[in-house]
Amino acid sequence: MNSAFFDRNLAQTTPFPFGIKVSKAEGVWIYDDHGNRLMDLISGVGVSNLGHGQPKVIQAIKNQADSYLHVMVYGEYLQAPQTLLAERLIEILPSQLDCCYFVNSGAEAIEAALKLAKRVTGRTRIISARGAYHGSTHGAMSVSGNELKKRAFRPLLPDVHFVAFNDHSALESITKETACILLETIQGDAGIRIPDAKWLQAIRTKCTETGTLLILDEIQAGMGRTGKNFAFEHFGIEPDILVLGKALGGGLPIGACVANKSHMEQFTTNPMLGHITTFGGHPLVCAAAAAGIEVLTKEVDFEEVVKVADYFRERLTAHPKVKEVRNKGLFFAIDMDNEEEVQHVVNFGLANGFIGFWFLSCPASFRIAPPLVTTMEEAEWACNLMHQAFDALP
Repeated sequence: MNSAFFDRNLAQTTPFPFGIKVSKAEGVWIYDDHGNRLMDLISGVGVSNLGHGQPKVIQAIKNQADSYLHVMVYGEYLQAPQTLLAERLIEILPSQLDCCYFVNSGAEAIEAALKLAKRVTGRTRIISARGAYHGSTHGAMSVSGNELKKRAFRPLLPDVHFVAFNDHSALESITKETACILLETIQGDAGIRIPDAKWLQAIRTKCTETGTLLILDEIQAGMGRTGKNFAFEHFGIEPDILVLGKALGGGLPIGACVANKSHMEQFTTNPMLGHITTFGGHPLVCAAAAAGIEVLTKEVDFEEVVKVADYFRERLTAHPKVKEVRNKGLFFAIDMDNEEEVQHVVNFGLANGFIGFWFLSCPASFRIAPPLVTTMEEAEWACNLMHQAFDALP
């Protein structure tokens, strides 16, 4: 592979990319061009929940590729992969979430959800949470909390207001002037911040009382990541709009905005084409996603996922260099003393056989989000190696 071309001709997101020359990926492992393997403890940042190269997903992709690829912009033709994906997704969702709009990424799904909330309510005021991350397009960035990442791109979307996550004073901000409150069910980039169930339930009640739509972003926390199909199932609430992405596609790019049919119809008239996409609902991606949901619901053992997660938590918490571990299922933040220690652990992993990562808005923590198919033996191997990384800290 041509590293010089990579550096010069492909846009970079940081001056320090990992630079792994990938030759193949299988299960929990990524292999470089020298045959070295690294355990993917971040699932491609939350995408590969079922591991790499899931056979049924790969077969669904091959089957669809033999039939047809793109044939028309979204919404004009009846395409079996789209309807099959919608059917499988709706089967595992609450009954009022019965209409899917498939797009190309989580950030695009956030954009659709914000537009839909304004259209349904006729209001413009949006509430989001401090520490939130919802994507990097203009609207999604507008409702994200990291000012360092936002300031170079202002002005952003107006009438956006921020409240503290998991703080009951946030309820006072939700009024009959509010179009929506947008929350990650579990905050990811802020360092896996898990809300109190009573707080989320109070938010749900206040939204219902004021006619405000509750949008839950489960781009990272959904699709089995927390030990349930969706993270909101842990908290006894249901959203008005659910946003999905990342792992939904089984390894291919997709986003979904899911709502009640009566709400989603607002995109159909007054005006027509209220939200449009060329490649959203691509048949190849929908085929992969539908196969992925079948695997998730029929083959993934959530009890085993929780056991493996508990093992990771017990082993990581036990090391004296670790200040705190936060997790829900296989969705982890590990707090260290400082950013330098996080960088050391990440670099140690790259040199010795595992891939960890950091958080944009929580620099003294590193993240792991292993595939849901990680075995106890693989978890033990990873924890032993991470302990070696901690032991090597000064």
